[in-house]
Formats: sequence, structure tokens, C-alpha cells
Amino acid sequence: MARFARLGCSTKLVTLPLLCAATVAACSSTTVQTVFTGSATTRIAPASKPHPDKGGGAANPGTGSADRPGHTTPAKPASTTTRPPVVAPSLPLTGKVVGVDPGHNGLNYTDPSFINHLIWNGRNWETCNTTGTETDGGYTEAQFNFNVATYLAADLRAEGAEIVLTRHNNDGVGPCVTTRAAIIDHSHADVAIAIHADGGPADGRGVAILEPVADGPNDHVIAASQKFGHDVLESYRSLTGMPDSTYDGTDGVVFRDNLAGLNLTTVPEVFIESGNMRNAIDAARLVQPSFQRLAAQALAQAITRFLTGRT
Repeated sequence: MARFARLGCSTKLVTLPLLCAATVAACSSTTVQTVFTGSATTRIAPASKPHPDKGGGAANPGTGSADRPGHTTPAKPASTTTRPPVVAPSLPLTGKVVGVDPGHNGLNYTDPSFINHLIWNGRNWETCNTTGTETDGGYTEAQFNFNVATYLAADLRAEGAEIVLTRHNNDGVGPCVTTRAAIIDHSHADVAIAIHADGGPADGRGVAILEPVADGPNDHVIAASQKFGHDVLESYRSLTGMPDSTYDGTDGVVFRDNLAGLNLTTVPEVFIESGNMRNAIDAARLVQPSFQRLAAQALAQAITRFLTGRT
């Protein structure tokens, strides 16, 4: 058997079971649940809303706090803090220019008329270039010079330096010593080194640093060249174990006023005579790639020390 109930603000006809039925009607935002049990009617008030400050609502998975009904707790804004960019530490010779002059050239001997013509070196006349010396076994100074220069250039580039070479292979003639000086001067190098090996007496050994004498163009770099020469000699002695020259200069230093590269330089510069190719002991070391790399390392160390002040 069915009964009929009139509910809320609007009338709805609801079919109810005899024993128990329930319905919900909304009126002015109040919900009333009417329960019929037999002929009795019971009105049950709706569950109260949670107070905004007391919790009891559903958990907000974003924040872990309770949400008010009908209200969504806004997510925390993303951090607007900007971290400064990570800057890689600069290399020790970044921004520095180094002149490297590998003495002579591998084919100078093929063109004597060219290399023997005279040029003005700032004080007097000298030949454009020479063939250089060699060991008793025929290993040329030009090859040694170029090998060491190549290793040195690689070492210095790894430290951030820009390298200016006066020749880029060992298969040519020249350039003249005045042209080499101009290449380095025009590059505005911070320092320069000319790499050589000597052809001294067979019983003589050792390294010598050739330093400039003031003659006008180089006046303002004499002191700096002497300081650089000291750094080169100290580093070369230490790393290679080569003794000071036993036949040239004093304590490994020779002052020269007859070389265009030193007379005409406008940057701190020295020449190194890395050992004596005519001496059997020195020659046995100079021809070895391992020694050539060590020589380059010593020069790179001296250049870095001179340009940065680091020991």
C-alpha cells in the first residue's frame, strides 16, 4: 500500500513503502529528511556545516588543510626566486695573447738566395734567416723548434690564451726575422718567446736565455723582458734538469743586441737556446718527444707565472 507526502517549498508526489521511506527536499537552503514509519512521521535536521575555522571538511590533497564547502584552497604559487646563473671559472690566460716564434724553418736550406739577403735589425745588417743547426745524427733545430712550439701552443690554449705563431709548419722557407718581429708586435702580444736550440762547442752543455738590450723600439719592455727571462730560466731548469750553459753568458743569461727579434720587439720577449745540439748528452735529450713536451710545459709554466703572478 502506498502513502503520499507533501514536502518543502514545492509539492512532490512521492510513492513510499509502507514500512519506511525517506526523501529530501530543499527549501531556503535547508534540507529536511522526513522518515515515515508506519503512520508516524519524524523530521530529522540535516548535519550541520563545519565551521570554517574548525575543520571537519574534506582534506585538500594539495595542501593537507580542510576545504570549506564550495571553496577550493588555492595552490601555493610557484617560487619566483631566480638563482643567479652558474658562471664557469675563467681560465688563467683568458684574454691573453702570447707570441710564439719557432726559429728557422724546415726548407730554409733550399733557398739560400732568399735567406741570405740582408735586412736591417734595428742596429745593423743581418741575414734574413739561417738554416739553424742540427745534431750529429742530422736531427734539425728547425724540427725541434717547431715541435716544442706546437706543444707549447696547445698547452697555452688549454689555459685560455690566444696564440700568435710566426710559422705554422716546418715545410717552408722563412719568414725573415724582421717579419717575425712584426707579426708579434702587430698582434700586441702580452709576452713572446722565440724557441731555439744552440749549435755550440761539442764539449759545451746547457740552456741560455737571450735577453734584449735597450735600443729604442724595445726600451719600454726591457725590465719586463728580464723578469720574464728569469721566470723562463727558473722553470726550465726545474722541470727539465738542463744545466745553465757552460760556454755562453753568465748564470744562463746572455744579453744580445744583434738579433732583430729582440731589437725590434715592442712586447716583453726573450729567446731560449734550449740546449746544445752539438753536445752528445744534450742532443740525446733534445730529439726525444718526451723531452720536447717537457720543455713546452716548462715554457707554459713560465708564461703563466709571468702573466698572472701565480707560482
